[in-house]
This record gives sequence, C-alpha cells and structure tokens, in this order.
Amino acid sequence: MKQWFLCKVKYQKEDENGRLKSVTEPYLVDAVSFTEAETRMYEEMGERVRGEFMITGISKSKIVDVFNYEDSSIWHKCKVTYYVAEESGKEKKITNQMIVTADNVKDAYDRIYLSLNNMLVSFQVPEVIESTIVEVFNYSGDIDANEKPEEEVEQED
Repeated sequence: MKQWFLCKVKYQKEDENGRLKSVTEPYLVDAVSFTEAETRMYEEMGERVRGEFMITGISKSKIVDVFNYEDSSIWHKCKVTYYVAEESGKEKKITNQMIVTADNVKDAYDRIYLSLNNMLVSFQVPEVIESTIVEVFNYSGDIDANEKPEEEVEQED
C-alpha cells in the first residue's frame, strides 16, 4: 500500500513584481520511509528551484489515494466515508482522505464520485476543500536500462 508524506519546502520565489520572497510550500510525495521521502524531495526540488531550498518538515499524510486529472493543477482534499460490516454484524464507519485535481470544489466533488464509482459499498463525500498542496510526486518505478521486465525474460526462454 502506498504511503504518502507531506513535505514542506522553504525557498526564494519571485513574485509578480520581480522581487524575491521567501515561501514555504507543501508537496506530497509517495515513499516507503521518511528517508526516501526526503531524498526524493531533494531530487525533485533540485530540478525545479533555482538557488537554495530547505526541507523544513516531513510528516506522514492521512491521504490514501490520489486522482490526478491533467486538465487542472489545483488539488482538493476530499473526505470520503463508507461503512463496512464487521464479523460481529455491526457496521463500522471508515473515513479516508483523498485528493483530486479540479478547477473548483464542485468539479472536485464530481471527479471523486466518478473515480470511486466502482466501489462495492456505498460512500459519501461529506467534505471537499481546496488544498494548499502545490504538487504531488508519485513513485515512477523507472526500470534500469540493463534490467528487463519479467514478462520479457519469460518470453525469451
């Protein structure tokens, strides 16, 4: 299961008047540990930020799923609730946090419903808010040039 980490990065950003101002912005990164999250953030931010930057905080996020639509870059946090039956016969309420890109809250609400329409249980979305997250760095899982995927190796035999 994916683990998402919220990383806060402080750096100098040029404002609309051309002046440099110090900003701290949150980013979400998919990693297996705090160490990997920090390493990946240094790699990603090194490509995006000119000058110095500092990672001021890393914390585990409660976000369980990310839905990225290419036509928008504004992230919205959605609270999704559903009920599951326990062995005792009682229903247990499950609440998850998910994020989705959309231009506004209504589109985010519609997109989260569209993304989750294949769930086997009925669910509700009691809360959708615009998030301050600037960007999400998903694990890419790039294959080394010398490695072949297992399927290719099996076909050669």
